[in-house]
Amino acid sequence: MKFGVVRFPGSCDDVDALQAARRVGDATLLWHAERDLHGVDAVIIPGGFSYGDYLRVGAIARFAPVMGEVAEFAREGGLVLGICNGFQVLCEAGLLPGALLPNTSLRFVFRQVELEVVDPDTPFTRACPPGERLSIPVKHTSGRYYTPEPVHVLLRYAPGQNPNGSQDDIAGVCNETGNVFGLMPHPEHAVDALTGSTDGLQIFESMRAHVADRILV
Repeated sequence: MKFGVVRFPGSCDDVDALQAARRVGDATLLWHAERDLHGVDAVIIPGGFSYGDYLRVGAIARFAPVMGEVAEFAREGGLVLGICNGFQVLCEAGLLPGALLPNTSLRFVFRQVELEVVDPDTPFTRACPPGERLSIPVKHTSGRYYTPEPVHVLLRYAPGQNPNGSQDDIAGVCNETGNVFGLMPHPEHAVDALTGSTDGLQIFESMRAHVADRILV
């Protein structure tokens, strides 16, 4: 299993995502200006401030050369995970529905939150027992998810845990085919007991198990 983690100018969680992915498989960095995904089995668009969040969060990153390859990879059924700014990029690129708007507080939020696993039967949540809650941190200014259309929700903020005013407490959604997933919380920051939680590992382990099953078929 080989993960590819995209690095944009302004990415600040790419190394964290790389190290998290390496706990369950191999992982390599993918440069934003290249069109080669180097044969990876899954792509991670990490958190940070791609291109300084100029114009609008994620709006410039969607035009990076690597994103054309990511879009094609997704169309062919490859797994794509977008974390925080990565979620914003995937929405801007049209790979996920909806948009991420400024928090209702109009302030940056940084806290540990509890998430409810809405659908445990997906490539990104299959390692999560039904009904389980995950403890994972958030850190963002524009994390309020909004969509006028029905959407496949994988994660919700538990009651009283919504940090940004997100519609219907939505924390993470996937596309119709189930192979592209975006979430505002940071699972890569919850992979070691020293940080207070290892719950984020279940996202990466789910992806590893899904790819392993596809290889065996």
